[in-house]
Amino acid sequence: MWQFFHKLGSPKWFFGISTRFAPWFLTGGMLLLVTGAVWGLAFAPTDYLQGDSYRIIFIHVPTAMLAQSVYIMMASAGVVTLVWRMKLADVFVKAVAPVGLVITFLALFTGAVWGKPTWGTWWIWDARLTSMLILLFLYGGVIALDRAINDEKSAARAVAVLTLVGVVNIPIIKYSVEWWNTLHQPATFKLTEKPSMPAEMWVPLLLSVLGLYLIFGWLACVRMQTEILCREQRSRWVKEFVTTGRV
Repeated sequence: MWQFFHKLGSPKWFFGISTRFAPWFLTGGMLLLVTGAVWGLAFAPTDYLQGDSYRIIFIHVPTAMLAQSVYIMMASAGVVTLVWRMKLADVFVKAVAPVGLVITFLALFTGAVWGKPTWGTWWIWDARLTSMLILLFLYGGVIALDRAINDEKSAARAVAVLTLVGVVNIPIIKYSVEWWNTLHQPATFKLTEKPSMPAEMWVPLLLSVLGLYLIFGWLACVRMQTEILCREQRSRWVKEFVTTGRV
């Protein structure tokens, strides 16, 4: 385990292994996401309370879950940056922050589309919605802070601290519907509990969640590879890669 952790500190090793695994992430993710989305949007039964408007759940829930997960990953990488000063952890944060920003925006947008027929309004300052909006601002703050500091090491430390400060918002998002009286319904899908919906609904939802996570894995690999090439462009192995196409 520690040997694997040590290898993660090598940009060359990560670049090589991610090159092999990234296509599998993309292929598997697309298959699962398309299967789950088509199944859910076209073939899942109509909800007895919300009718067909609930079907946006097959897009909203995966994006909402991933938006929170990505920030937790970034905060974990921030710990690694501050404690072990591993460059690859900073590369990860810089690479996935824009992805997290887009995913969070999609979660808020699809939630608003779902909220209009359900609540009668596009937006309300509900605890869950407000904390998700704060998450969007946190992603934007990470990106802005990284670009505002020219020194790479100083930027890495500052961003790591910000991610750790901002991670306190994640439990607020998760438990907001339990701590406060909100319009937002409780969690529809929990990995640790028996689903509250029939299999015809939760199976395609699970496929969509897994598919989106795999696609995120592919995006993270590709964006990290680009960042590594920019940072290590003077290294011998990068020059050899540019010439031969092999690591």
